[in-house]
Amino acid sequence: MGDSAPAEPHPFGARDNQAAEVAVGEEAVLPLIAETARIDKRAVETGRVRVTTRTETVEEVLRETLRSDHVGVTRVAINRTLAEGEVPPVVREENGVTIIPVLEEILVVEKRLVLREEVHVRQTTAGEDVEMPVTLRRQHAVIERVSPEGHVTALSPAPPSEIEP
Repeated sequence: MGDSAPAEPHPFGARDNQAAEVAVGEEAVLPLIAETARIDKRAVETGRVRVTTRTETVEEVLRETLRSDHVGVTRVAINRTLAEGEVPPVVREENGVTIIPVLEEILVVEKRLVLREEVHVRQTTAGEDVEMPVTLRRQHAVIERVSPEGHVTALSPAPPSEIEP
């Protein structure tokens, strides 16, 4: 019916004290307002961490007992002729001594087997303590927190050594 002026946008929460009447069949345009939110992110340096390692050397002496085996050889003369049909002796061990028979065939009018000697091999064990100096290296990590201005703000304590000399 009448001329209706377009409504001006109002901020949320503001009240419009004027009311507009719209007749049947007329159109009224109402502007709608919506707010949107946007979040921006940016990287801000709040500090740094510096990790360094230091290596120290420790002189130590390793001690160990070395074992060695010694073999003594003794020749035992036998000079016994084996009887006809007697089985020749074989290598054997008696009381920790290995006995190796040494046989010889000699020519007589007849052939005889003569046990000339036995070789007795005895094994003994001896121990010897030795010391050898060695250099061992061990590293530790030192961690520092550094502020954006370059000031050291915290130091991490070094953990106790897990390996004791």
